[in-house]
Formats: sequence, C-alpha cells, structure tokens
Amino acid sequence: MSAAAPLSACPACAAAPLAESLADAPPGQADGVTLALSLPTIHCAACIATVERGLRAHPGVRSARVNLTLKRAMVEAAPEVTAAALAELVGRLGYEAHELDPGALAVTETDRQGRDLLMRLAVAGFAMMNVMLLSVAVWSGAEGQTRDMFHWVSAAIALPAVGFAARPFFANAWTALRARRLNMDVPISLAILLAIATSLWETSLSGAHAYFDAAVALTFFLLAGRYLDHRTRAIARSAAEELTALEVPRALRLDGAGVPAEVAVAALAVGDAVLVRPGGRMPVDGVVTEGRSELDRSLLTGETLPVPAGPGLAVSAGEVNLTGPLVLRATAVGRDSSLHRLAELVAVAESGRAAYTSLADRAAALYAPGVHVLAGLACLGWLLWTGDLRVALNIAAAVLIITCPCALGLAVPAVTTAASGRLFRRGLLIKQATALERLARVDTVVFDKTGTLTAGTPVLCDAEGIAPEVLAPALALARGSAHPLARALTEAALSRGVVAADVEDIREWPGDGVEGRWQGQRLRLGRAEWVGARSAERTATWLRIGEADPVAFLFTDRPRPGAAGAVAALRAAGQRVMLLSGDSAGAVRALAEEVGIEEWQAGVTPEGKAARVAALQQEGARVLMVGDGLNDTAALAAAHVSISPASALDAARTASDIVLLGADLAPVAEAIATARIATRRIRQNFRIATLYNVVAVPLAVAGLATPLIAALAMSTSSITVSLNALRLGRRP
Repeated sequence: MSAAAPLSACPACAAAPLAESLADAPPGQADGVTLALSLPTIHCAACIATVERGLRAHPGVRSARVNLTLKRAMVEAAPEVTAAALAELVGRLGYEAHELDPGALAVTETDRQGRDLLMRLAVAGFAMMNVMLLSVAVWSGAEGQTRDMFHWVSAAIALPAVGFAARPFFANAWTALRARRLNMDVPISLAILLAIATSLWETSLSGAHAYFDAAVALTFFLLAGRYLDHRTRAIARSAAEELTALEVPRALRLDGAGVPAEVAVAALAVGDAVLVRPGGRMPVDGVVTEGRSELDRSLLTGETLPVPAGPGLAVSAGEVNLTGPLVLRATAVGRDSSLHRLAELVAVAESGRAAYTSLADRAAALYAPGVHVLAGLACLGWLLWTGDLRVALNIAAAVLIITCPCALGLAVPAVTTAASGRLFRRGLLIKQATALERLARVDTVVFDKTGTLTAGTPVLCDAEGIAPEVLAPALALARGSAHPLARALTEAALSRGVVAADVEDIREWPGDGVEGRWQGQRLRLGRAEWVGARSAERTATWLRIGEADPVAFLFTDRPRPGAAGAVAALRAAGQRVMLLSGDSAGAVRALAEEVGIEEWQAGVTPEGKAARVAALQQEGARVLMVGDGLNDTAALAAAHVSISPASALDAARTASDIVLLGADLAPVAEAIATARIATRRIRQNFRIATLYNVVAVPLAVAGLATPLIAALAMSTSSITVSLNALRLGRRP
C-alpha cells in the first residue's frame, strides 16, 4: 500500500482548476541557494497561494514561486535553509512534497516556441489585412502611378513581414536542403519566395498584377496550421530528466566517529555509511546496517504494504523511509543506482517511440517531390512555348501556391485540436502530437494496479462493524503514527465519532508498531508477528490487548470510479485487457476479479513491466499502458501509447502521452473510440486536399489561375478541412 497522500488543503480545487502561476523564480542571489520541490498534489490557484504564502513565511526564504503546470516550487533562500525543512513545511500545509535537484532539471522551450509562433502569426495577420486593403484599390481599377504606388507600399509592408513571419519555414527548408532531402517546408518556402519575386518584378516593370497579398496570406494560413500543431502538444519534458531530478541531491554521510555530515550525493562512494532519517528518500542503493523501520516502495515497485526494514535488508535509491532512522552501507551510487538505471530505461524507450512516423510526415514524403517536379515542368513548358520568362515564372508561382500543402498542413492539427478539445471536456489531456494516431491502432490495454485501477490509499474494511471499545484503544495508538495503515485507521475511527482511550506510555517501535499501557494492560498495534498473531493474506494491522487474542483490522484499496466500467467497455470493443502489478498475488487477484480482468500478473518489477510491454509489441500487439508510479515510467515510455492519472508522480505523467485529469477511468475507453474517429477525419482531409489539387492544379498549369487566385483557392481548401475537423468536436 502506498503511503496515503496528505489531504489537500485546497478549498477551491473544483472551482479553479485552470488557474496557475507560470513564472519561474527569479535568478538566485549570489549568497543564497535555489531549491526545487515537486508538488504532485496541488490543483489550483488556492493551492498555489497556500504553498507560496507558507514558504515565504519560513525564515530565510527570499522568494517562492509555484508552477502549476509543472507542479513544482522554485525557492530562493539563505544557505542555511534546507529542502527537507521546506518539504516538511509544505507537508504540514496539507500537500505532498518531494525534493528535486534543480541542476538536473532541463528548462523546456515549449512556452518560448509557442509565443514565438503566435507573435509571427500576429505579424502575418496584421500585414495581410493591410496589404489586402491596398489591393482593393488596385482591384477597383487604380492605374498608372497610383497602382504602382499601392504596389510599392504593399511591398514595403510584405517584405519585412514575410521575412520575419515565414522564418520558421525558411529555416526548416534550408536545414532539409543542406541534408539533401525534401520536406513540406521546401515547397512552402519556394512558393512564398516566388510570389514575392514575381511581385517585385511586376512592380518594377509597372505591371498590372502583383501578388504580395498572396505571399502574406499564404504565410498567415501556414503559420495558423503550425500554431495549431504546436498547441496540440503539452509542455514536454524528458521523463528521464524528471527521474534524475528525483534522485536526492544531498545525503548524511557518517564519519568514523558516527557523526553525520551533509554532503552532495555525487561525493558518496561505495562503502560509505549513510544515515537516512524518517520521511527521507534513499539517496543510494545499499544495505541496512543499523536501525529498524518500514519502507514505502510503492513508487518504485507498486507494493501496497510498507516493508519492514532492518539490518541486512537491501534498499534502492528512491525508496522512502517511514518510521525510524536507518544507517546504510552504500553498494551503488550515482549512475550505478537502480533509480538511474530506471531513468536510462525510460530514455531508451522514449527514443524508440519517437521513431513513429505520423500520417502528415508520410504524406509529405510523397507530396513534396511531386510539387517541385510539377512546378518545374510547368515553368519549363511555358518558357519553351512562349519564350517569356516572366509568364513562365508567374505560372510556376501559381502552381506552387495552389499546390502548397496548407490543407495538408492543417489536415492533422485541425483534427487533433478538435479531438483534443473533445477529450479535454471528458477529462483527458493530449500531450504528444502523434498520440491520437497511435491510440487509434491500440488492440491491447495494460493497467497498473496501485494508484491507477485503485485510489492508492488504504481504507479500513467494515469500519461500522467494529466495536467502539476496540476502536478506542486502537485510535489512541494509531493517531500518533505516520504509518499509512495507522492513518487510515485513525480516519475511520474519527469519522465514526470514536473518542480515543486514555492510553499511557505510548511508544512507536520502528518497523513493528505502536505500544502503550491501558487499564493496566500492555497494548500493541502493528505487524502480526510483533503482536503474536498469524499473518493474514490480506493487508492488515493487528491489535492485542493484554493476553487476549489479537484483533485484525483489514484494509482494502478502493477501485477508482469507473474502473470496472472502463474494463467492460474496452473488452466489448475487442481490446485485450491485462493487469501488471508489483503487488502481492492475493491483492492483485482480488482486484482483477472485482473489475473483470482475466489476465493478470503480480510481483512484476519495473524492468519486468517494460520487458512485458516490449514483448507484447514484438508479438505484433499495439499496447496502451495506463500507470502512475516510478515503477511504470519505463513501461509507459515503451508502450505504443500511454496514459497516466493527474495524481501520478511527475515522472510518470511526463513519460505518458495522455494525462487523465479526473479520478474516473471511464474516459479511457472513449479515448480510443475518439482516436479512431479522428484518424478517419485526418484521412478524409487528405482526400479533400487531394481532390482539390486534382481540380486546381490543371487550371494553374494551363495558366488560368494567377498567384492571387491560387492563394484564394488554397485558403478555400484550408477552410474546408478545418470545417471537416470541427465536426469531430461537436460529435455527441
């Protein structure tokens, strides 16, 4: 059982889920430190205000900014302030907090790129409107010097506007040409440059037609498609980097006299003695040499019940020490630790999945060469036929513009934007550009257990049926413990209005339980072996009063809302559904039977999950992985497509393609259906664009379409595919 997450102190999570603070902390002071905290349970503006106010009130803290999108706090503080103290402070405020290493976090450029595209789109739109206004005067019959003046003013607006706004296309085209290949941006750039060149030529010769409006309109519509494509992507950060940031940056190393000194984890060596205090995360792989406690391994292995820890137990970096101090002898540090190996697994899996080629890219591979050949043949044919280079270039420009892949460029992002909006209203956030296309091909769905199919927190079974005279002494012992089962027992007893018994001499034995004296008798609450009971197959804690027989408090992990319905819907749609968990066989079997999953496997390691997903895909399956913990990140990255709940650890959300924003799992089945509809819409848009080219290209080659008419025709095709895409968003 994973440790129960602290209840949110947020009173307005449902009312203000989209409010966020996006600015990062200012640069650190020369005599201070920058500390980073992961805040996986924050939800809204009230959460941000509570955490920021609490952090800023802490002595030594100079500034604190919370980023809701990244669920992270960046704190500038005096050197004596520690991340552990701040994490403890945030915990008292009601939020879960984990220390991150600021140096291991990569700064994403997604926001900067989005603002850059939006700025270029605005410049192109503003220029297009002004050039169109000037063109109206020419279309209305302006002649001679008046017409030339309007053309030169249009040129003065269009040249700098196109030079700035179309830079992404020019840069990508140049990169492709230097690599001796073609992409969609090559014909786009040629069309824009030819429209500008022929317009300048016509203007310099006092010609009747100039096409500056066509060049700027083309740039505007293409940038609109590019920005739509960008908006379908979430802020994407490498899951491997997030995992690396979760590695504890500092540790307490013991010297020969047993005195602890705080050092950077990078300074630790194999054989060093390391002290890990209660609530701390293991900084290295090692073996316990002193102390007794319990470990929360749920984020790494998925085990729901804390594991007793004592001398001789092997531990892994990233596990959480719950109840007592432990001394470790380091056996693997840095790049050799299990957490770092998991990060490398994620990185490898991500790079493999990145090789997926989207429908748009496959269309571009066929489309771009054909466009150039067609425009070149039209130019050569008209030059040989008329001997007039001016006419030949005008027709070549018209061919390039009319065949410009604007409709193709909008075919995918217009649909994915509509589909993403529809799924967002159902509680799913699409992160990756090709996620819908990959989701449409899924035939196998693999679920994690703890925190994914279940809520991830223990709940006392049959609390109403337990006698108050039993709950009262148990509450007295449990309320002073941080153990997740003790907290669940406390919550259940208080909800029934039980008053704690008057228990004396309460003492917690790390790794075993809590002991006290009540009415002259010894009272124990804890592990079965410690109280003298026989272990149960189910998750339980035991109470023994004096010499009486021990009483078992049984716990369960509630399935998420909609779990059984989602499984039933997936199976009805022909999906193969599996459950892979690091938990015990009894717990996994019980949940599988409850939600209707026939194929399940217990005791699976993180590497085993990733290997099982990879094996399924080698057999020809297309796997959707749904998981939430560190133990799932490699499998999430290795799967054909992946989903993680919003309550998942940052690393799991980052490794996934889609984030489930609510607690209900029902939208998972709908997502696959929506993805298949979206893929059909994309193919329809490709057919619309192809039909448009079949009709329009002969007109351009025959010289019946000027570059301006070509630009208007191109805009019509773009609007058509956009309207077709919008049908998906309105679909009931």
